Amino acid sequence: MNATVFVIFLFGVFSLVGGLIGYIKADSMPSLIAGSISGVILLFCSYGILKGNQLAAIVTLVVALLLGGRFLLTIIKNFKLMPDFLMILFSLLTIILVIQHLLKK
Repeated sequence: MNATVFVIFLFGVFSLVGGLIGYIKADSMPSLIAGSISGVILLFCSYGILKGNQLAAIVTLVVALLLGGRFLLTIIKNFKLMPDFLMILFSLLTIILVIQHLLKK
């Protein structure tokens, strides 16, 4: 398993867990829904990239941009390191790795 697939897999797991924690701690159904959807998409995309599917890489890029943008807006608003900063870092790392992956192909 390469670094790109591993990071995307971790990003998916973190999104799932983060959505669940948001639901439990803040009773936030939007956190649960968004975390579940983005997490599952990222998990499927990590498998797709492992199998050489270019569409999976593009979908991952879109999800990482959307999540990164969403958490960038909230960190500007109320500067919380968890989960905002960590999600931005995961998004940036994912974007960099996926772009490198796409340029290799």
